[in-house]
Amino acid sequence: MASTNQIDAHPAPDPTAGPAFIPLEANPQLMTSLLHQLGLSDSLQIHDVYSLTDPDLLSFIPRPALALLLVFPVSAAYESHRLSEDSLAEPYNKSGEQEPVLWFKQTIRNACGMMGLLHAAANGPARGFITESSELDRLVKTAIPLKPEERSRLLEKSESLAQAHKSVAEKGDTVAPEATDDVDLHYVTFVKTEDGNLWELDGRRKGPILRGNVGSEDVLGPNALALGPLKFLEREGGDLRFSCVALAGSLD
Repeated sequence: MASTNQIDAHPAPDPTAGPAFIPLEANPQLMTSLLHQLGLSDSLQIHDVYSLTDPDLLSFIPRPALALLLVFPVSAAYESHRLSEDSLAEPYNKSGEQEPVLWFKQTIRNACGMMGLLHAAANGPARGFITESSELDRLVKTAIPLKPEERSRLLEKSESLAQAHKSVAEKGDTVAPEATDDVDLHYVTFVKTEDGNLWELDGRRKGPILRGNVGSEDVLGPNALALGPLKFLEREGGDLRFSCVALAGSLD
């Protein structure tokens, strides 16, 4: 697995439209800081995942893990697979309390890090750790009844979200690219809902993708890993720039 000390982002489908963010470094401390600043409870934090197959290394992460964020290179093979799979899917247009997951379409350039964190915090058990009346609480509650396009506008217009992201993105260990730069690394998030279903959430797709049911496992269980991030490694031939982080209990 690669170190998470890297920048990862990908432009929105139309790079000339909408706002742009400074790409977010895939750094657990910075990502945790951003989530806490937005309103996620201090009892959760982002952890490095050093292996997807070694039980000893996985044992260092508090369980259950509530979300897994995969950072990976946007290769020609990945784009071909994405376009092929999306061509068979209907555009997602759901909204409301009965949705299995809350999905955001990405229209902010280089915001896939933020999108990954929003998907991690707003779904599954993690939603219960959002502080009432925080910015994250307001965003989630406002977004739930909206259609995907309206949700995108909500994020685009949130000055608090933009400022929180900027304040963290500028503190990375590496020199932050400009908001207009193209970066070839991207996020997807895996969450498990109460019914045991594993969902892949990526703002560049047509909607949320159901990857299967993993029963009582968390997102780092063997079946969840096989249905989710290990599929990426299999398709891409184990590119060394892959890395993972997980949202789980705080060690402090």
